[in-house]
Amino acid sequence: MNRDDLFEALGGVKPRYLAESEPKKQKIRPWVKWSGAVAAVLVAALLLGFFFGPGSAGAYALASPVYPKQARYPSGGLSLVETAHDAWWKDQRAQRAYFGAGEGLGPFLGATITEFLSGAGDQNRVYSPLNVYLALAMLAEVTEGESREEVLTLLGADSIEALRDQAHAVWNANYRDDGAAASILASSLWMDDSLQYDEDTVWRLADSYYASSFRGEMGSEGYNKALQSWMNQETGGLLKDQIDRIELDPETVLAIVTTIYFKAKWSSEFQASQNTQGLFHSPDGDREVTFMRKTLTTPGYYWGEKFSAACLGTENGSFWMILPDEGVTPVELLSDEEAMAFLLSGKYDWENHARVKVNLSLPKFDVKSQMELKEGLKRLGVSSCFETDCRDFADFVKLDDAVYVSKVQHGARVLIDETGIEAAAYTEMAMAGSGAPPTDEVDFVLDRPFLFVLMSLDNLPLFVGVVNAP
Repeated sequence: MNRDDLFEALGGVKPRYLAESEPKKQKIRPWVKWSGAVAAVLVAALLLGFFFGPGSAGAYALASPVYPKQARYPSGGLSLVETAHDAWWKDQRAQRAYFGAGEGLGPFLGATITEFLSGAGDQNRVYSPLNVYLALAMLAEVTEGESREEVLTLLGADSIEALRDQAHAVWNANYRDDGAAASILASSLWMDDSLQYDEDTVWRLADSYYASSFRGEMGSEGYNKALQSWMNQETGGLLKDQIDRIELDPETVLAIVTTIYFKAKWSSEFQASQNTQGLFHSPDGDREVTFMRKTLTTPGYYWGEKFSAACLGTENGSFWMILPDEGVTPVELLSDEEAMAFLLSGKYDWENHARVKVNLSLPKFDVKSQMELKEGLKRLGVSSCFETDCRDFADFVKLDDAVYVSKVQHGARVLIDETGIEAAAYTEMAMAGSGAPPTDEVDFVLDRPFLFVLMSLDNLPLFVGVVNAP
């Protein structure tokens, strides 16, 4: 059976079977579903104007990735644990071969974090840098000319081939699905059923970006529900309220949707019995919140000229809390060279730190935000793809009319409690501190606005946020 026959038959075929049927076209990488904690979604829609929204996507599938399988985290009797641990640890070591793939992303991460969080003002705001990175990388794959060059420049890539290799490695460095924790970056391409497109690009996206591709009638109820279903599945239902309002506009010709899903418990959970009630000093006035309390002995206490910081370990990364000094706002730190250097660093090697007991008081919070990224991307140098007469999609989209990105919407939500952290984010692209040096013991009370950074095991920021009002 050739590929065209497969495309025709795919309506009743589960996504993983396509990859299995064409081993020469696509590497075998298992299809995974999650439920649970930190999630981020990036939706990128490319059109003459366009949006998104999912349901049962299988009937519309053209190509689907197969994600790499990982041995399950050991459980059971001692003999079973010993055997399982060897297999699990072998996979963990293999993944570490990809670590460091994002080392060159510092300028992109710093520029976009500052650009997209600085407008927070007195509000909460959350941004997922890796989510936006993968959407932009896929945008570069389906464009050419100035649009591609502008994206490559922002992402710090010398060529589309270099970007492709880096994105693939970044994906693998951040992937985990072993029963104990989960972290997956998923991607998809949604096309109008009348669209003529470059087939090789579709398969390249599946191979390098683990991207599923779908084809259907833009604006139809079935296609909208398929998109909403896919997004809800890939984000564990954490963004259901937002996702269920997303629809593919009838004028849409192409949509790119990427997601991040992250799930982890704290390395050491908080005890609810230690919680206290107290005041959080929000910009709009004091409010009573629940503080979770714990004494940390590792990794210690960190500080800079205008901030102090501490870290909570998770089963799949680290959660850094950055507290501005009195009189300094989180937004001010985003334009402070030292603070941004700390935020983007590996942190553990930061010069100003001390191994002391940190008496942590962290408010339970559920923060969410929405923001438009289009103007920010223009300021960062990505502008050609937004021009209404853009012709840089011509190699992928076989249309006489111009195709352009009409909007870029990013929404996110992060929740933390005694057991762990849960978060989600989406981006929709439419194409149509320094305290004094610490003593032996430090009280680290986050009772005023602060920054947080959720880092992956590869020390890349999955989520960065401003908490003004938990």
